[in-house]
Amino acid sequence: MAEHDNIISIRGLKNQFGEQVVHENLDLDVRRGEVVGIVGGSGTGKSVLLRTIIGLNKAREGQIKVFDQDLTKLNDQERRQYETRWGVLFQDGALFSSLTVAQNIQVPIKEHLKLPKQLMDDIATLKLGLVGLPPNAGPKYPSELSGGMRKRAGLARALALDPEIVFLDEPTAGLDPIGAAAFDDLILSLKRTLGLTVFMVTHDLDSLHAICDRIAVLAEKRVITIGTMEEMKRFDHPWVREYFHGPRARAAIDAKGHEV
Repeated sequence: MAEHDNIISIRGLKNQFGEQVVHENLDLDVRRGEVVGIVGGSGTGKSVLLRTIIGLNKAREGQIKVFDQDLTKLNDQERRQYETRWGVLFQDGALFSSLTVAQNIQVPIKEHLKLPKQLMDDIATLKLGLVGLPPNAGPKYPSELSGGMRKRAGLARALALDPEIVFLDEPTAGLDPIGAAAFDDLILSLKRTLGLTVFMVTHDLDSLHAICDRIAVLAEKRVITIGTMEEMKRFDHPWVREYFHGPRARAAIDAKGHEV
């Protein structure tokens, strides 16, 4: 894989909070147009890694290149130009409770563009349809939606500026199996129709089987391996063996109709 095919490229990343070093010498490449699942045990810094890439956490050391640009060397104004090219779905949607769903979708539009209200309303309605929500969800407040609908509304906001990359933080957490499978199908459909690159932090083995092209494993403060599901099953590491060969993994494989 040529370097220019990597839409995200991280080298020598270090994240530290006080005395606690979360990541050290972490390298990771994400290819344009793929779905990458980020997995790891508790405390390995999966969400920290996501937040560092999008600029909510400042790395102590290392290089973070997105769209062939080292984001660690940009000032705030320069960085904002790149932030319009990705969208983020935080856990449970992270919608503003005092705003309607439509107003939530319009937040990034107002932040980066100057558009008339009618056009913003039309865009919000379009994005709702894109994620499988009806137009009448727009005037509702997040508290009036189910958990699955809030996640879809959060995804609609993430897609507001037609991004090239979507970052997802535990997108199926808290959903029942049917709702989680439907959300996986939605992500895969959007990836194909919109040409998205998807960076997904997850612990959901069903999602890993269903939609991920490759999986990156965080352990020992770095990415210890990245590859396909079949490559994960062959990788010799205690946590990886337990995760990908344990009872939950076998159930996920069975559900997909594959051999254990």
